[in-house]
Amino acid sequence: MRPVYALSGGVSKFAKTRQDKNFQAVTKEAYDYAIQDLEIDFPTFTSIVDGSVASYFSDHFTRQLMAGIMAQDYLGLCPKPSHRVEGGGATGGLCFQEVWKSIASGHMDVCVAYGFETMSHVETWKGNEFIAQASDVSWDYPVGGFYSGYYAMMVTRHMKEFGTTVEQMAHVSVKNHINAFSNPYAQKRNRYSIEDVRNAVMIAWPLTRLDICVMSDGAAATILASEEGIKKLEDAGAKIPRPLVKVTGIGRGTDAMRMADRPHVDFDTFMRDYATEQEKADDGTRKYYKGLWEKGTRYPGVHSFRAGRTAGNMAYKHAGISDPLEELDFVELHDAYTSSEIQTYEDLGLCRYGEGGPFAESGKAHLSGIDYGVQLPEKPVCPVNPSGGLIACGHPVGATGLMQAVFALWQLQGTIKKHFDDDALQVKNAKRGAIHSHAGTGTYVTVSILEQEV
Repeated sequence: MRPVYALSGGVSKFAKTRQDKNFQAVTKEAYDYAIQDLEIDFPTFTSIVDGSVASYFSDHFTRQLMAGIMAQDYLGLCPKPSHRVEGGGATGGLCFQEVWKSIASGHMDVCVAYGFETMSHVETWKGNEFIAQASDVSWDYPVGGFYSGYYAMMVTRHMKEFGTTVEQMAHVSVKNHINAFSNPYAQKRNRYSIEDVRNAVMIAWPLTRLDICVMSDGAAATILASEEGIKKLEDAGAKIPRPLVKVTGIGRGTDAMRMADRPHVDFDTFMRDYATEQEKADDGTRKYYKGLWEKGTRYPGVHSFRAGRTAGNMAYKHAGISDPLEELDFVELHDAYTSSEIQTYEDLGLCRYGEGGPFAESGKAHLSGIDYGVQLPEKPVCPVNPSGGLIACGHPVGATGLMQAVFALWQLQGTIKKHFDDDALQVKNAKRGAIHSHAGTGTYVTVSILEQEV
């Protein structure tokens, strides 16, 4: 496989509603930004790009089948090859990896990943109904299966199993909202306290309104290329920042749609098939996990996302990472709920299973130099969601995973100040980061590793 590089990206303003533009125009807002960031004109770029992959979740929100081809046409990319991907909340992450595969395989030299969702055309209750159809419509959906209810159930089990607290969940909300205060693309730019989060309207206990991401209108786009593609672009006058940002690892995982169908594995099976390399090598961690199993822990149960662990392990192996907390400089992860961010800390090996709650309030996942209004006992190690994540940026589903890719790219290029007009969210000396995209109740998950080329 050939090396693949992320060159540029663009993100539209995420908002509750973009009444000023239809989905094609919102997508072009992000796409045009990505082209302009290469300092190349539109006709020249169009003559070089080989194709694209389109990312959007639901035909229901646009009330338009084959919306991808309408965006393709609007972007001036016809008759170049394209296809649409869909995988729930992981749609954007899947799109990014499909573009990676097109280039790594030698099929294309320059390819665009673009994604969009315009969710404001329906009432919130109707949008939740559409999203709920990403559960089993023959089994879960008929008995009132809305996603806030699913995630509330999962985190109450996490609380029972590991002692996670609502205050620890609130720490995630405070962190991500305050990070987004410096992100001009974010939908919600507010400062909240732990008390604000807990006093917000209760949606599904223990999740309040400020524990849950919001539906959005928005789009994102990234341009990826091979070494040959970079040469073509630069020969045509493009300005591509150095050092280059390389995609060094991709991983995917899946799990059963119905949570009740997910198996409970024994300790030996967990250590053999799911433990990270660091966990396998650490006697203290093995002893810790043995103790959990002796107390009745059943992995993955409904408190863990096995697909996330699978995707992370695959991406880490691909990128040569054995200690993600120390070897990653930041992570942009899918925090549709504060609880799922805590669960995903564990799945990605940033801490051990059962320690996600304490990790959330430790300070290790925070940025340096930002006043979060809370006491943080430890210094930042690996900032999580320095952009503000889905909780604050919003969640236009088809765009979300690509938004993460764009923000990760800007972090690694060291260009946050250029794009945000503020360097508060720039991770100092960022060399390597991960993006994580998650669907359903953990049914599809993608993890991709991006890093500066040495």
